Amino acid sequence: LVPGEIVVNEVNFVRKCIATDTSKQDLWGKLVCTNFKISFITDDAVPLLKFQYRNQLLGEHDIPLTCIEQVVTVNDGKRKQKVLGSNQKLKFNPTELIIYCKDFRIVRFCFDEAGPESAKKVCLAIAHYSQPADPQLLFGFEYVGKQYYNPAGDKVNGVDPGGGCGGGGGGVEGVQTPLFDRSSDWDREIKRTGGSEWRVCSINESYVISLSLPEYFVVPVSLADQDLKQFSVFFTGQRIPLWCWNHPNGSALVRMSSIKDMVQQRKLDQRICNAVTRSHPQRNDVYKSDLDKSLPTIQDVQAAFVRLKHICVIDPFEESDEKWLSSMESTHWLEYVRSFLKHSAELVHMLDGKHVSVVLQEEEDRDLNCVISSLVQVMLDPHFRSITGFQSLVQKEWVMAGYRFLDRCNHLKKSDKVESPLFLLFLDCVWQLLDQYPAAFEFTETYLTVLSDSLWIPVFSTFLFNCPQQRAEQSREFARSKNIHLGNEKVLQFPTVWDWSQQFTAKDQALFNNPLYVGKSATCVQNGAVKTFKRTKKNYSSTLRGMPSLRNGLLNEQEFIPRRNSLVLRLKPEFSLLKEPQESPSDQYIREWFSKPADLQGLILPQLLCSHIKVWKLCFLRWIPEAQINNGGYITAFHKVSVLADEIEMLQNRLRQYKGTPSTPGGSPETERCKMYFRASNISDTPPTPEYLTSSFPFSPVGNLCRRSSLGTPLSKFLSGAKIWISTETLANETL
Repeated sequence: LVPGEIVVNEVNFVRKCIATDTSKQDLWGKLVCTNFKISFITDDAVPLLKFQYRNQLLGEHDIPLTCIEQVVTVNDGKRKQKVLGSNQKLKFNPTELIIYCKDFRIVRFCFDEAGPESAKKVCLAIAHYSQPADPQLLFGFEYVGKQYYNPAGDKVNGVDPGGGCGGGGGGVEGVQTPLFDRSSDWDREIKRTGGSEWRVCSINESYVISLSLPEYFVVPVSLADQDLKQFSVFFTGQRIPLWCWNHPNGSALVRMSSIKDMVQQRKLDQRICNAVTRSHPQRNDVYKSDLDKSLPTIQDVQAAFVRLKHICVIDPFEESDEKWLSSMESTHWLEYVRSFLKHSAELVHMLDGKHVSVVLQEEEDRDLNCVISSLVQVMLDPHFRSITGFQSLVQKEWVMAGYRFLDRCNHLKKSDKVESPLFLLFLDCVWQLLDQYPAAFEFTETYLTVLSDSLWIPVFSTFLFNCPQQRAEQSREFARSKNIHLGNEKVLQFPTVWDWSQQFTAKDQALFNNPLYVGKSATCVQNGAVKTFKRTKKNYSSTLRGMPSLRNGLLNEQEFIPRRNSLVLRLKPEFSLLKEPQESPSDQYIREWFSKPADLQGLILPQLLCSHIKVWKLCFLRWIPEAQINNGGYITAFHKVSVLADEIEMLQNRLRQYKGTPSTPGGSPETERCKMYFRASNISDTPPTPEYLTSSFPFSPVGNLCRRSSLGTPLSKFLSGAKIWISTETLANETL
C-alpha cells in the first residue's frame, strides 16, 4: 500500500481468467479493492509472461480506480448481467466480474469458489470507489495529504509523496521541467523565443480576473494592465488573448476565447489585432483562425473514440479481419487525426511562410486551441521535440491554460457528455509525426504511451484538475477538512507526472530515449579526435543526396519508375489532374517544403495522404494477443539501433580515455553509457535479440485481456449484444 491507501474490501479464492477457451492457465488469488486501485494478489506465475514494464506505484495485476470505464457483474446460472453504478444494489450473487478499462484493457474475474456475499461486496465496493462524487475523494488528496499529517515523512519508492512539484517536475535525466506557475518560467520562455515585444502579466494573481486562466501569462507590451482588465469582461470566461510562442521571424502564435458582446466584438477584435501587429518587427498583418468552424467538435471526437474502442477491443479479430480496415475508417478517428494535423500545417504556413502572426479563436479557448497550439509548436520548434521541451509544452498549453482534465477524462463519472479524449488525440498526432520523422524526436512511442496511461493514475496534479484555480481551491478545502496547515504554501504540493522516478526505475526510463534522435549537436571523430559539430541544414541534407524528391509525400511522376517486368502499374492519371494553379498557397508551401530534404532540427510538416496516417498500434492494440508479432514489429529495429548507439557511445568514451579527456567531471565511461535501454554487451559481440520482444513491448497482453471465448460463454453472448461503452446512465438499471 502506498501512503494514504487503505483496503476497502477483499475476497479470497478468486480466479483471474487468462486464456479465452480454457481455464487451465487461469490464476488463483485474492481480489482486493482499495481507495486507490483494484489489486489481484496471487502466488501463481503468469504463463508465457517473460517481460513486463513495472510501474512502481502499481503491481503486476493492479488497475487504478480512475482507469475503470465500466464494472459489469455476471451471474452465469441466472443468465443476468448488470453494469454497476455507484451506490447501486445488486439483486443477484455475481459469478463473474468484468472490468472495462480506459486504457483499452478488459480484465475478467470468476468467483467459482469464492463466498457469494463476499464476491457481491467487493463488486459493489469497486463500483462505488471507482465513481467518486467529489474531486477530493480522488486518491491523490489522501496520497499527498499523508506527507502533512505524517511527521515521519514516509517515502514512496524513495521519493517524497509530494516531491517534484514546487520547483518544477523532474525529467528523465533530472532536468527540471518548467511548470509555468511562476512569472520567471514565462520570462525565460519569452527570452528563449525572442519575443521582445511581449511581457509577463500578473493581473490574474489570486485568479481575480479569470478562474480558468493561470496567475501569470504573456501579453503584448502595447496593452496596459488596466486595458486588459476592462477587456476581460467581454471575453467568454474572461479569457483575454494569451501569447503561446514567437517565431524567429517575429510572427507570434496567440490564443483567445470568443467575444460575448456582439456590440463590442469588432472594436475589441481590432484592438487585439493592432496590439499583436505592433508586436511584430515588420508590423505584419494578423491571421485569425476560428477553430470551432474549422475542426470536428469535441463531441465528434468522443463519438469517434467510442467507435475506435469497439473496433480495437470489442470486435473479435477472427470475425472482422477482412473488414477491419474499412471498419477502422468508419470510426473517423484517423480522419480527425489528419484534420488536426492538416490545419496545424496550414497555420505553420502562415507563421513561417507568410510571416504573419496567428490568433487561434475558440468559444472557450480550452479544448481545440490546446491541440492546435501545441501541434503548431511541435512542428515549428525542435525544442518541443525534446523530452523536457515537450513536457513544458504540455504544462504551458494544457495544464496552465485550463484544459479540463477532470471533466474530459471523466474522473468523477458525472456525465458522458463532457468526456472527450482530446489529449489522447494530441498524443496520437504527435505519434504520427514521430512515426514519419523518427530522428526528429528525443522521446519514443513508449514515452507517449506511458504518458497516456498516466492520465488514469490519480496521484499527479498534472491530470487531476480543470485549471490551476480549481487545484488551489480544492487544496484549501481539503486542508481545512483535515486540519492541515499549509504554512506559506498556497496549495497542496502534489507531485507532477514529470517526476518519472515515482513510476519507473532509471533503467526503465531509458526506454523513453530515442537512439535515432538528431539533437542540436552530435559528435564525430576526425583523426582520432572527438569533435562536436552543429547539424545544419546543409550538412544534414548532403546525407540525403540522390533521394527522389517528395511532394507532400508523393514521388514525382517522372521519378516513379517501376522495375522491368514489374506488375506494378505506373500511377499517373490521378496525379496529373493536380494542376499547380489549383493549389492553395498553403498546399504549394507544403509541396515546396517536401521537395527539399528535411532539416530535423528545424521545421517538420506531416505527410497527409490517407496512407500516411496510421493506427497507433502500441497504444490501441497492445493488449490484444491476435495483434501481437513475436520477435517482430518496430521494437526489433529499436533494439538493434539502441545496441548500435550504445556501441558508438562506448567507442567514443574509449577515445576520450585514449586522449586523456574524462567522460564527465568525476564520471566514468560506464555511467555515461546509460541512455539506452538495450545495451551492447561487448564491441566484438552481437547481442542476440531478447526472446521476450513482441510488437507490444514493453507491455504484455498476457493476463490483461479477456477476449471472446470460442466456447460461447456468457461473456461472449454479452459482447455480441454490443452493450459496452455506451452511456452508463442508459445501462445502469437495465437487466440484460
